[in-house]
Amino acid sequence: MRATKMITSSFLIAGLALSGCNSDNQTTSPATTPTNTPNVAQTNDINSATMVFTNGRIYTVNTEQPWAQAVVLQDNKIVLVGSNEQAQQFIGETTQHIDLQGKMMLPGFHDVHMHPLESASEATQFTVPAAATSSEYVDAIAYAASQHPTAAWLIGYGHEISTLLEMSDSPLAILDEAVPDRPVIIMEQTSHSMWVNSKALALAGLSARSIDPIGGVLGRDEQGALNGILYDNAGNQVMELAMQSLPEAAQSDYLGLIEYTMPELNKAGITSISDARTYWQRGHLETWQRVAKEDKLTLRVALGLWAYPQMNDNTQLTKLKSLYQSNPAELLQVNQVKFYMDGILVNTTAAMHEPYLENWLELDGNRGLNYFSQARLEKYIKALEPTGFDFNIHGIGDRGIHEALNAIEKASNGQARHRITHLEVIDPADLPRFDKLGVIADAQVAGDFTDPRHWPDTIPLIGAQRAQDLVPIRSLVDNKATLTLSSDWNVSPFNPFIGLSNAVSRQPQAITLAQAIEAYTLNSAYAMRQEQRVGSIEAGKLADLVVIDRDLFEASATQIRNTQVVMTLLDGEIVYQR
Repeated sequence: MRATKMITSSFLIAGLALSGCNSDNQTTSPATTPTNTPNVAQTNDINSATMVFTNGRIYTVNTEQPWAQAVVLQDNKIVLVGSNEQAQQFIGETTQHIDLQGKMMLPGFHDVHMHPLESASEATQFTVPAAATSSEYVDAIAYAASQHPTAAWLIGYGHEISTLLEMSDSPLAILDEAVPDRPVIIMEQTSHSMWVNSKALALAGLSARSIDPIGGVLGRDEQGALNGILYDNAGNQVMELAMQSLPEAAQSDYLGLIEYTMPELNKAGITSISDARTYWQRGHLETWQRVAKEDKLTLRVALGLWAYPQMNDNTQLTKLKSLYQSNPAELLQVNQVKFYMDGILVNTTAAMHEPYLENWLELDGNRGLNYFSQARLEKYIKALEPTGFDFNIHGIGDRGIHEALNAIEKASNGQARHRITHLEVIDPADLPRFDKLGVIADAQVAGDFTDPRHWPDTIPLIGAQRAQDLVPIRSLVDNKATLTLSSDWNVSPFNPFIGLSNAVSRQPQAITLAQAIEAYTLNSAYAMRQEQRVGSIEAGKLADLVVIDRDLFEASATQIRNTQVVMTLLDGEIVYQR
């Protein structure tokens, strides 16, 4: 069992007595009176409750009983959701009774799209500024090289692609000046391009005569020579080489997960996640399995095995099938596959119906690129659905999203729970298809770049009409799509309260607070195939719960953003206590 802090009730009560926050919130608050009919599970001994919470503002995300005052736990299960009076009969001599003193309780939050190993591992050796001059980059990268004199590859992170494209100096020349004798690779902030030097290109076997790989582009100058920028899957393949050079990469991933990522996620009230890009050729799967075997998981985890675009289909399908693992009794599931349909808007690699207004990469038709074509995705759907896999499909451009929906419509057996994630530019004609096809719409709104104030930033690339209503969560909900909200951490913060705050305030694509909470809890539990066990506070479900310091329904968007978690429980055990 996971280690649980044994804390006395009086200490817990003191911790839970943090002041709430009244506000001028514009959100409509639901009725506050708990139902008279308790939600009760069968229990052998009515006085054997492990833990009883009373005097709470308990928002259940259960439409049959939205609000309650008290929750009773017996070991890891919820046995009653009701009033204070109804809970009293469950309090015995060994019961831990916690007075919530008006604090709000919710189901544990889910984040069904994040990159936990990549985001917290110390495999990346240095960080560069998002924007800098050529000389500043040379100095910073040369200094990083001096700090890692024995590293076979220098691996960095942090620049923005626009910085490199706007420089008068060649990106390749800058890195070659900084580090001429060792390979260097620097991941751009979105992870959709890599900045490399000549040594890295040589080790990867890339030259001016090389052709673009599937799902990628080799950046070139006006004379056709490589310029040191590798877009999308071209960069991914070179990063694979760099990561394989690190003797301690697996240990770094492991330590980052147990020492930082899981504690911080629990601190944010998150109890379930999906790893949206499990690089099984890098040892990511073994790292997760090690943590699970050592009983150190403090999250429910579903892994999305990365579908390598360049791999032979038959070889990859056989391997993916062999890795499938789904046991509801375990915290770790290997039951999803991550596909990219396209790239991203700012690289002009997101797959679009109409051409971009700028032609940077000389792609055929200038309409972006495909990692997986519609026909190839159909092949994978037919092959992997019978095993039990659900797909997490990256789709940003309207053509990429359209082709993913087409593939599901043509090839799916209708029992899978595939989802398309990001959803930046959607053809309005495709909005009703999410509900019709049972495709989950997964969106991220925690990042500032998704704020409507930044929509005009894409006008130079896609024009004013297509730059409107990016990430249209309200339109999706209005068209009855099952919406999940996630972070894509570390592209955006994983703090769900930032996501909730933005979701209710990003007019004209805002949704209600109740819809946003459902997207972070019950809908996301559905995406992870665990809605019968968690995602709402109901008798018979497992006790994944979070207590927070204010009533979200009485808070402004700004106050929602500043919410603090007081306690997080996973499977009836306290995994975070403020």
